[in-house]
Amino acid sequence: MSVKNPADDDTENGQLRAPFDHREFLRTLTIRPGVYRMMDRDGKVLYVGKAKNLKSRVSSYFRKSGLSVKTRALIQQTVSVEVTVTQTEGEALLLENNLIKSDKPRYNILLRDDKSYPYIYLTTDQDYPRLAFHRGARNRKGRYFGPYPSAGSVRESLNLLQKLFRIRQCQDSFFRNRSRPCLQYQIKRCTAPCVELVSAEQYAEDVRHTIMFLEGRSRAVIDDLGSRMEAAARRLDYERAAEYRDQIAILHHIQQKQYVSGVAGDLDIVAGIMKGGKACVQVFYIRGGRNLGNAAFFPRVPEETTVEEVLSAFLSQHYLGKPIPAEILLNADLPDRDLLAEVLGKQAGHPVELRSRVRGDRAHWVRMAITNAEHALQSRLQSRSGVLRRMESLQQHLGLDRMPERIECFDISHTRGEATVASCVVFGIEGPVKADYRRFNIEGVQAGDDYHAMEQALTRRFRRLQKQEGKLPDLLLIDGGKGQVSSAVRVLDELQISSVRIIGIAKGPERKAGMEELHFPEPAPPVRLPADAPALHLIQQVRDEAHRFAITGHRQRRAKARTTSALEQIEGVGPKRRQQLLQQFGGLREVARAGVDDLVMVKGIKRRLAQQIYDAFHGDNG
Repeated sequence: MSVKNPADDDTENGQLRAPFDHREFLRTLTIRPGVYRMMDRDGKVLYVGKAKNLKSRVSSYFRKSGLSVKTRALIQQTVSVEVTVTQTEGEALLLENNLIKSDKPRYNILLRDDKSYPYIYLTTDQDYPRLAFHRGARNRKGRYFGPYPSAGSVRESLNLLQKLFRIRQCQDSFFRNRSRPCLQYQIKRCTAPCVELVSAEQYAEDVRHTIMFLEGRSRAVIDDLGSRMEAAARRLDYERAAEYRDQIAILHHIQQKQYVSGVAGDLDIVAGIMKGGKACVQVFYIRGGRNLGNAAFFPRVPEETTVEEVLSAFLSQHYLGKPIPAEILLNADLPDRDLLAEVLGKQAGHPVELRSRVRGDRAHWVRMAITNAEHALQSRLQSRSGVLRRMESLQQHLGLDRMPERIECFDISHTRGEATVASCVVFGIEGPVKADYRRFNIEGVQAGDDYHAMEQALTRRFRRLQKQEGKLPDLLLIDGGKGQVSSAVRVLDELQISSVRIIGIAKGPERKAGMEELHFPEPAPPVRLPADAPALHLIQQVRDEAHRFAITGHRQRRAKARTTSALEQIEGVGPKRRQQLLQQFGGLREVARAGVDDLVMVKGIKRRLAQQIYDAFHGDNG
C-alpha cells in the first residue's frame, strides 16, 4: 500500500512535489500491525518502522507539536509512505529488521558490523577428528562450539586446546600425506595420529575431554584426569602421571581466567552508551559458564537517539538469524522488552529472558560491560578526532576549498613485471573504509610498465563508479611522481571527471620518510610538506596502506600462478585432477619431478595422460 502526491509544478531544477498529504493517507490506513517505510522524492527509503497499530503509530508523526528535531526533519523529506500489513507485531519486527539491513535508511539505527561469527569446529566422521576455526554456514558433519566474539578469541582457545589435549588441527591433505611426525608433535602440541604414534582409544579419550571442556564441563574433566593420574602413579607410570598433572594445572588456570561464578549455561551481557552523538554497544559472551570474550559494536545512529532505542535496534539486528542465549543482561529497561523476548525466543527455539534490574554478580558484570563500552567509545572518538585534525591540516596545506571527506589511493605491485596487481584503498573522516577497498589484476600491459598499469586500474575503477553512480573521492592519491600523475590526468580527462583533485606521492632523496614530494597536474610545481605536518602523516598512512594492500594481492596472485599455471595448460587436467596431483605429491615441484609410473598411481590418471603431464614439464623428446 502506498500513497504519493503527484508533482504539481515545473521549474528549471525539475519537478517540485507537493507536501505529503498525510490526512488522505491516514484516512484509509489500517489499524492492524505491520511495517511502514517513509520515502523521499527519489524513492529512497528514509526510515523503516514497525507498529502494533499502523494507523496510530504513523499518525503520531504528523501531530502539530511535540515532535523532535529528528522527526521534523524526517517528515519534511517524506513524500510517500509504504506499508506492509502483518499478522502479528512479532512478524512486523522480523520484517522491519530485514528491511533495515537491505535498505539501510539514514534515519534508522544501523548495525554496520553484520559478519557471521566464528566457531570452533570438530569433525565427527573421521577416525582421528580434527579441530578447526570455522566461519559461515554450519552444514558439515561435526560439532560446532561458540559463537566466539572474534577470530582472535577462537585462535586463543585453539591454542589452549593444543596444549591441553593435543588434538590435531592440520588440514586433511597434510594429515594424509605424512610419513613422519611434524613440528607440532615435537613441541608437544599433537600426538601424531598421522603416523599412528597414539592409539585410536587414547585419541578418542582426548577428543571426549575436548568436547567436555568446550561444553563447559571442565570440573568433570579435572576429576577424570585426577583419577587417571592416581591410577598411573599406582602403576609406577610416573611420566604419564606427570602429563595428567600438567593438564590439571592448565585447566585450573583456565578456570580462574575464564569461568564465571554462578553461571552454568549461556548468557550475554549487553551494555549500550551514547557520547558525542555516537553509540557503542559492548557484548560479553558466556557459553557453558565460560567467558569467551567480548566485542564492541558502533551502530550508526541518527541525532537525538536514546540508549533504549540503540539497544532495541541492536538486539533485533544482532541476534535474529544467529544463536541466542537463554539470558541477556542489559543496562537499560526497554519499552518493547516483552516483544523482543518473544520474537527472540521463537527464533532460538527456547525461552529468552531479557533482564536489566539485576543484583550481585550480574550487576557487577553489567557495570563491567558499561566500563568497557565507555573505554571503547572514547578511544574511537579520539581516533576520529585525530583523522579530522589531519584532514583539516591537509585542506590548509593544499589550499582546498573544503576539507576532503573521501580519499582514494592507488598503488602498483609486481615482481619484475610478473603478476601485476593494482590496489585501491579508501579513507574517510573516520579512517579506513575497508569495505570499499579494491584490487585489480592487470592484464595486457607490458611487463614493468607502471604507467599503463596505473591507467588500466584507474579506468576500471572510475568507469565503474560512473556506471554504478558510486561516490567519487574528493582527493585521488597516486603512489608515484610526475609520470603517474599524468596517467591519472589522462584517465579522468577521458572520463570527463573534473571534480577530483589528483596528487602524486614521490619518495624523497634516499627514499626517507618525511622527505616525500607531492606532485600535481602541470604546470603546478611539486611541494614538500613539513615533516611534522599532520597532513603529511595522513598522506603517508594512506600511501602505506595502499602499498600493503597491493603487495598482499600481488603475492597471492603470484603464488596461485606458480602453483597452478603449468598444470592448467595441460589438456585433460581439470580442477579435480590438479587438486589430486598436488595433494598426492605435496606440491607442483614434486609433480614436475615425478615419472610417468609415479603419475599413473594417482587415481584417475591413465598412462596416456601421465605421459602428457610428464612431457609438459620435461619436453616431448619423442
